[in-house]
Amino acid sequence: MDIRDISSFADYFVICNGTSERMLQALADAALEGVHKAFDFWGRLEGVPRDGWLLLDFGDVILHLFSPERRAYYRLEDLWSQGKVLLRLQ
Repeated sequence: MDIRDISSFADYFVICNGTSERMLQALADAALEGVHKAFDFWGRLEGVPRDGWLLLDFGDVILHLFSPERRAYYRLEDLWSQGKVLLRLQ
């Protein structure tokens, strides 16, 4: 989601689901390692899988990893509806 025109702290949100605590952790680990390998940059991780929401801060890009229940509860897509959806996969 492109939020450059409506946010001062980030340019993009990436919002994903993970169906288990193990999957959320694996997604976070893969994202951190992939960004480090490609850009020599370590992101910052906030949250723990058991809470159902992990946030990875890569500076201009914020990755949100949700359990399906937490994603439905927080509805970030609705809160940031003025942002432009660049890609939606299901």
